[in-house]
Amino acid sequence: MTRNILLSMTTLSCLALAAAVPGAHAQTADASAFLATVHKHHLLTSTVPDNGDQNPYALVVAPVTSGSVQKNDVLVNNFNNNKNLQGTGSTIMDYRPSTGQTTVFAEIPHNQPGCPGGIGLSTAMVMLKSGWVIVGSAPSTDGTTKTLGAGCLLVLNSEGGVADTITSPEIDDPWGNMALIDNGDTATLFMSDVGFGIGAAGQAVQYKANVLRLALAIPSGKPPQVTSQTVIGSGFGAQADAGVFLIGPTGLTLGKTGELYVSDAIGNRVVEIPNAATRTDSANTGILVTKDGLLKRPLAMDMTPNGHLLVANGLNGQVVEIDPSSHTQLGAQWADADEAQTPPGSGDLFGIVMKPNGKGFYYVEDDVNTLVQAQ
Repeated sequence: MTRNILLSMTTLSCLALAAAVPGAHAQTADASAFLATVHKHHLLTSTVPDNGDQNPYALVVAPVTSGSVQKNDVLVNNFNNNKNLQGTGSTIMDYRPSTGQTTVFAEIPHNQPGCPGGIGLSTAMVMLKSGWVIVGSAPSTDGTTKTLGAGCLLVLNSEGGVADTITSPEIDDPWGNMALIDNGDTATLFMSDVGFGIGAAGQAVQYKANVLRLALAIPSGKPPQVTSQTVIGSGFGAQADAGVFLIGPTGLTLGKTGELYVSDAIGNRVVEIPNAATRTDSANTGILVTKDGLLKRPLAMDMTPNGHLLVANGLNGQVVEIDPSSHTQLGAQWADADEAQTPPGSGDLFGIVMKPNGKGFYYVEDDVNTLVQAQ
């Protein structure tokens, strides 16, 4: 069912207040950096559907027109339900830049067969050129990791209907935003899983999170099928947390020469896994790109046209730019300077994705459940 979503005056007021904070959109000092070209942050839409789901996580720009989705639409999913319980969100929203309209793309039943533990849509989501949407579930039944299920990958058709589920022993709470190589009738998917051994909030860090590569065959008119899977990264830290549910490797972005960059939230660093598409073994936690400095629990990540990395911080409202070739942090820009959090914007940023024209990016502010454009 398709429904229009309207912004509330409360949401508009919160965003206006955040934007009014001095220095909220201050530019990086490095004039050669991508962030130096970004001058405006514009609220686009609420991400709350009629069922009240909250806490937007994943962002995907549609690569094709298929079904109810048009090319360049922005898909956004929700991790929380209308009671704000984490790991219980079941909706994917579709924002259409050409019209400014926001609709519900998918509302997935919580008792989905084949997905252990139920439905809680994580930041793991992609749309294939064939029109299929793949989204991860890291579910809970009570909003805490005490009832954490192993989850799954859900395969949706381009009308938002569930066509299949993907599970395996190596898939345990798909968490990080996915990276993708898409050849049309085949694809290679990169994802992170953080649930292995995770218990209740406050327990010790578990160094069992992985980075998993899935090879997909995509028969004409049929859902993608996994033809092989390989753990290419392992030993990453993950931990249950009362405030943010899970902390673990989150951002996955492919480089220009075959490497996969991973933001390691527990290690407060970005690492590189070489030869990600072809390697046959695990690179363990990879090669260090950069650590600490401007990074404050790095989460979602994407690559700019000039080969730099943009990383959303979890512990403040800044987006950090990194030159991975020189292992240099070039600077940061405030995307969310909401002083209701300490530091400003802490816990508000999650999803981030480049605009198709390469001039700016989209991101979500999950404290006020909105999609924002930076350009």
